[in-house]
Amino acid sequence: MRTNIVHIGAGELNYEIRQIVDIAQKVAVLSGKPISWENIGDPVQKGEIIPEWIKEIISKAVYRDETYAYSPTRGLLKTRQFLADRLNTQGGAQITADDILFFNGLGDAVNKVYPMLRREARVIGPTPAYPTHSSAEAAHAGYPPITYHLDPARGWMPDLDELRNKVKYNESIAGIMIINPDNPTGAVFPKDVIEEMVAIAKQYDLFIVSDEIYMNMVYNGYRHTPLSSVIDGVPAISLKGISKEFPWPGGRCGWMEVYNQHNNPMFARYVKSILDAKMLEVSSTTLTQAVIPEIMSHEKWPQWQKERNAFFEKRSKMVKEIFSKCSGVIVNPPNGAFYLSVVFNRPLNSSMKMEIKNPEVKKY
Repeated sequence: MRTNIVHIGAGELNYEIRQIVDIAQKVAVLSGKPISWENIGDPVQKGEIIPEWIKEIISKAVYRDETYAYSPTRGLLKTRQFLADRLNTQGGAQITADDILFFNGLGDAVNKVYPMLRREARVIGPTPAYPTHSSAEAAHAGYPPITYHLDPARGWMPDLDELRNKVKYNESIAGIMIINPDNPTGAVFPKDVIEEMVAIAKQYDLFIVSDEIYMNMVYNGYRHTPLSSVIDGVPAISLKGISKEFPWPGGRCGWMEVYNQHNNPMFARYVKSILDAKMLEVSSTTLTQAVIPEIMSHEKWPQWQKERNAFFEKRSKMVKEIFSKCSGVIVNPPNGAFYLSVVFNRPLNSSMKMEIKNPEVKKY
């Protein structure tokens, strides 16, 4: 074409786990072997049963005509007020309903957070990375992601010295991204770690993006530290949702909570640009928003969360027992979310190969 129509960041859009699915499906056909799919974090697909009381609440909502209509662009006011009140009772940052913005899942939110930044402004994030964040940030800039390491030798804790040095010497870094509990490692960062990351952001005049979608999925005696409880006046965005917590991933419902946006005029303008972009899309899914207050305030909600966490804790201990018998790997059982990252003691190289016995698969 006479004009290059390819976005500068097109080459940075990579999600290796999902990209391998097409190849795996072909291999399954050629080999005739079944495949155990672990390419997406869908608890329902993995067999979780939604409690009857949640289904009853949703069923009743289906008979209300307003749940079939558009919702306001920001989201249903009743639900946003419920979530704001719920957060404010915890202390820390105080917000209003207008500090909450709903999206069709957090993937939708992520694809507003980074593209609305000035291209030269970078957000440093963890590695191992969750590709939805790292790819979206890299694509907006047109360069590979800037990262700080999570150390498997220390339970996947962030290398705070590395983070501080990269922030100090790279003035393009405008924000720090945190995933807590972490995907894909299952690490839960203690309060002092989150406080230090906030302190770094405050010292160098940065904002924070924190993905807290798994905040209520914590076990093995660990506790989640909400970013709002330690944010100390730093401008920040927290991303939350129901896909893993209810669980209802097919409902595509997540939201953004904005903290201290009026403490910095530039950050406030940036947040307004996200809202303006959302205005072009009319609204997010109404039904899922409508049932949030009733489900989260239901008398059975706390017990349901405890039961789920007990189930994941049992799985975590099972993983620890299985891998304790396996030499050559570093394994940190997850303490939150439902992911696990296993690292080889020695890195793999191009001389290491596995034999492909099936001739059709080998040919492919």
